Amino acid sequence: MDRIHYLGLAFVLVVRALCTPVPRLIAQSLPAGAGEEIEALVRERMESAGIPGLSVAIALEGGIVWAEGFGTADVENGVPAGPETAYRTASIGKPMTATAVMQLWERGRLDLDAAIQEYCPAFPRKRWTVTTRHLLAHLGGVRHYGGPNAEAELFNTRHYDDVIEPLGIFSGDPLVHEPGSAFLYTTFGYNILGCVIAGASGGTYLDYMTRHVFEPAGMRATRDDDPAAIIPNRARGYRRSDEGELVNARMVDMSSKLPAGGFITTAPDLVRFATAVMDGTLVSAETFDEMLTPQTTSSGEITGYGLGWGLIPDEDWYGEKEALHGGGTPQVSGMLYLLPGRRFAVAILANLEGVDDRVGLAAQIARIALDLDGSN
Repeated sequence: MDRIHYLGLAFVLVVRALCTPVPRLIAQSLPAGAGEEIEALVRERMESAGIPGLSVAIALEGGIVWAEGFGTADVENGVPAGPETAYRTASIGKPMTATAVMQLWERGRLDLDAAIQEYCPAFPRKRWTVTTRHLLAHLGGVRHYGGPNAEAELFNTRHYDDVIEPLGIFSGDPLVHEPGSAFLYTTFGYNILGCVIAGASGGTYLDYMTRHVFEPAGMRATRDDDPAAIIPNRARGYRRSDEGELVNARMVDMSSKLPAGGFITTAPDLVRFATAVMDGTLVSAETFDEMLTPQTTSSGEITGYGLGWGLIPDEDWYGEKEALHGGGTPQVSGMLYLLPGRRFAVAILANLEGVDDRVGLAAQIARIALDLDGSN
């Protein structure tokens, strides 16, 4: 499958700058002229797609080497986007939840191959046994959005105070297929993992994530995306009407899918997370390798997804293994892209929904930042 359409996680990141970018934080570790080349690339993409605001951060060899904001975070009030502008994670939250699961597994608190009801009794038993490993790999047969209530599920406006009650949205539905037999990308499957984390840890899901993922990784700006909270630097979200006009995105309360991506974050925090995973701060190197191993169905089909990470199966892109996760939901389009062999990560967050080819843009930024063509 090509980069542009990969797993439905990739969307082309092409957007219009509405004001001058905020100065980058650090640039001394990039090759000469790389920062200017990346800026030009991002501006060109912004111009062609018409996204109002976008932030990018790059981490290399354990630290942030470049971060910048472009365009406008809040069009109505003329607030520029900066490196620390806060956006929804959308599904980029899935590898964060997966990391917490694997921590609990490392610590002997969780059996990946036990029935999930051992940790999440709120999810009823089905015709077949569903395990945590199944859910991490989108092999569990739990449905995604759809059916007669699809719009209400996608545009939820109810606020939930925990991760258990939202399971009622889908927990009464049968499995789509026998677990392990097919790949079906599912936000609802990751909602169950939030319940699993709470049960295995003996606390709440959000408390576990804050104490064992966000704080150790230095992600000070990352938290639950509570619409009632005052969150510094929060971007406004936008969409394009059928006529192409920029309009405000529909209101959505992300608490119905917190474990699957209901956080708010910044581009620098995302690459801090990536760095902490790659450097062994959050899970061991062996565990991270397992997370980046493509999973297979019971018939032997390689899915192109690991345990919480999308994986491009071939390694012919400059000989590098690529790991990634996109995020697309009302108000935002994002991408977190890693080259683990280089300890490289780039995060891209834009305040327009439905933006395509984010994998392509991230890979181009990596090529420039690492001088993979040897031109600098």
